[in-house]
Amino acid sequence: MAPRQTRAVVPSRIGGLLAVPVLLAGLAGCSGSDEPTARATPSVTAAETSAAPTPEAAATPTGPIGPGCEQVFPAAGGAPADLATQPVSAVVGANPQLSTLTAAVGAANLVDVLNTREEVTVLAPTNAAFDALGPDALPALLGDVPRLTSLLTHHVLPGRLAPADLVGEHVTLNGDPVTVAGTAEAPTVAVEGTLAGAAPATVVCGNVPTANATVYVIDQVLAPAG
Repeated sequence: MAPRQTRAVVPSRIGGLLAVPVLLAGLAGCSGSDEPTARATPSVTAAETSAAPTPEAAATPTGPIGPGCEQVFPAAGGAPADLATQPVSAVVGANPQLSTLTAAVGAANLVDVLNTREEVTVLAPTNAAFDALGPDALPALLGDVPRLTSLLTHHVLPGRLAPADLVGEHVTLNGDPVTVAGTAEAPTVAVEGTLAGAAPATVVCGNVPTANATVYVIDQVLAPAG
């Protein structure tokens, strides 16, 4: 009777040992199928995140700004980048809408100052901006060179300022402050900062590169501090 019991026990133990690898293989197969799914989800999310543009990058202008570029620079087809090889006084002087500013710069003997000054930003009032001062204002300015010089150098800022950098407070070539408000797409100077005091100054066409300066054509003459 004892030998028969021994034969019955041995096969059952062997069957149990054979079942262990099968069970382990099944567990390994299940865990292997879960891992690729878990890894794939973060990679898709990361790709979508990296492809999304940041708000700052989307909101920063890289070319000319303002509604009047085609009117102010018709010879350049509204693309003032073509003027980048000329000094700032030449660009201003060749523009019929800036002829009053050209005359004022000449009367104040500032042509060479503007052309030799490297890396500046010029806020250039249009003829209409000077006309808004009244018929007697310009002759009075042209006859008072110290006042005219102070007025014109108040329109010159250090550095080539992109639209986003233009917004803020700056110290002018005249040594006094000017504050530019608004947005990078539409910079403004408050009415209190203009000589006429009737409306805020806005950009007609700006971020215009010349050989030594970046130009923003504005629709008001700015008032020096004090």
